[in-house]
Amino acid sequence: MKKSLLVAALGCALVSVSSHADTIAGVYIGAQAWQTDTSGGFADTNNTANFSFDDETNSSVYIALEHPVPFLPNVKVNQTTLDNSGVTTLDSSFTFDGQLYTANSEVATDIDLTSTDLILYYELFDNDLVSFDLGINAKYIDGALLVNDRASATQGSADFSGIVPMAYSKIQVGLPFTGLSAYAEGSYLSFDDHELSDYQVAVAYSFIESIAIDMTVQLGYRNVTVDIEDLDDVYADMEFDGVFAGLELHF
Repeated sequence: MKKSLLVAALGCALVSVSSHADTIAGVYIGAQAWQTDTSGGFADTNNTANFSFDDETNSSVYIALEHPVPFLPNVKVNQTTLDNSGVTTLDSSFTFDGQLYTANSEVATDIDLTSTDLILYYELFDNDLVSFDLGINAKYIDGALLVNDRASATQGSADFSGIVPMAYSKIQVGLPFTGLSAYAEGSYLSFDDHELSDYQVAVAYSFIESIAIDMTVQLGYRNVTVDIEDLDDVYADMEFDGVFAGLELHF
């Protein structure tokens, strides 16, 4: 019985090694321009305000390394800016940085937020028809928030940062011999009173395919949700979403 289990385990390992060995090593570098619509708000209690924000163009850049080394995960690093500002006439009172902002007052808000993802993943399937990646994402969030009451000049600010472990997956379906494909990629976490998600869906077209380099354009939709409770004394419930266009190089 033990011998049978050992043979089965070795067989699974060999299949896994063979699957990884088929993967061609490569580097992927990409950049995206993201037209971001921001909603929600923040406070220093769970009674968060609901702010109005202007539409902004944010950016995302990434680099990924895929290799044929068995059992060693592929690596992707992605950095996204989530900056925004706006002016709001408050419909209810809230507190921030120890200051009280009353209903009907006009406040200016600024968000300076950066999300950096360190993703370790495995390619469970990888062919021209379908590919499927699964892994983990250590998302580092670094933010600065500012509220200014225009009438009273009352001002509050807060900085917060933290690393959030998330589940990661990506599935891509291609149409052979056309250069066209579609993909869905995302990370998600929910624990205690925190909930974070970051996903995108897009169509892509590879317009240059050569031995030296591949170039692909992307057009899609991205959504980032940040619902945090008491992270460095900050409570936030915000959503960032909108369409993006991108370019990816594969060496």
